[in-house]
Amino acid sequence: MPLVANTKLPSFSRLQDGGETIISRDHAEHQDIRELHIGLLNMMPDKALEATERQFLRLVGESNQIAQFYVHPFTLKEIQRSADGAKHIAEYYQDVDEIKEQGLDALIITGANVIGPELSNQAFWDPLRKITEWANDNVTSTLCSCLATHALLEFRYGIKRKPLNNKRWGVYSHRVVDKKHPLVLGVNTRFDVPHSRFNQVDLEQFEAAGLNVLVNSDEAGVHLAVSEDGFRMVFFQGHPEYDAISLMKEYKREVGRYIFEGIEDYPPVPENYFGQLNNAILEEYRERVGTAMHNNSAIPEFPEHILVPGLDNTWHDSAEAVINNWIGKVYQLTHLDRRIAFADGINRDDPLNLKAG
Repeated sequence: MPLVANTKLPSFSRLQDGGETIISRDHAEHQDIRELHIGLLNMMPDKALEATERQFLRLVGESNQIAQFYVHPFTLKEIQRSADGAKHIAEYYQDVDEIKEQGLDALIITGANVIGPELSNQAFWDPLRKITEWANDNVTSTLCSCLATHALLEFRYGIKRKPLNNKRWGVYSHRVVDKKHPLVLGVNTRFDVPHSRFNQVDLEQFEAAGLNVLVNSDEAGVHLAVSEDGFRMVFFQGHPEYDAISLMKEYKREVGRYIFEGIEDYPPVPENYFGQLNNAILEEYRERVGTAMHNNSAIPEFPEHILVPGLDNTWHDSAEAVINNWIGKVYQLTHLDRRIAFADGINRDDPLNLKAG
């Protein structure tokens, strides 16, 4: 929440010049306060549907202990679901038309499973494009996660992601490159972020499109960027929402695919994640799997219960800080009527008033 300049204390001006959010006493006294309504467009496959819900709900809920948040989950009917997935959605999710009618202050769009290299051939492509077009006119800010970032960059800016030689997955160190932007204000200037993807959009591609990169990694690439207006579109290429065990679960699934689905190569261990002891345990497990497959004997159980105590989460606090900054700005800019994107007087092309400074 912002500071109120309730006196002429010079420090208020100094802080404001450094990027802090300071509002006048008059603004504070006439500000209408209400709850925030945040949409969660969950495009993840059934096995990850509920885990993704929990991850983003946790990030939003823990980011601010004062504001009240109503989260509205919904999905796209074009995404195929199992009977269990369809039941969960029918019971707990809202309809897209209902979401549009009632309005949102902010929108989070998750990643999705992709079949084949071309995003434009995916079932979600056209409906996702229509949702984001609606959000651009009616929602204060939209936050895109990983695959959603790649899709929006392609159909809004003509940027096509590039395939990587190998899957990029692990936990990587990042540096804040625009320290005065409100989304990273107060965030550690260097922090970790998990990544898990086969494709990426490079720093040069973001910059060529006029997008502002806020957080980058020499090893893993761009993590956080914003649209040319500074706020209305927020792009994550990493996965700050991940739990401590998320990469382990992914690795376990990949090992299972190697054992039971005939994948040619044993999967590499996610980088900078398991630690020395757990890496040794996993190497021993790999040898036991190889022996069992060679002898056509029982496959040993994946040592999940041994690995979990040694897993660290080195990214959640920074993720919370970014989300808190994002939500705080939405709170200050959104209209009292959640069907309208911005409060009166807000410049849609420069809602944070960055260009004026």
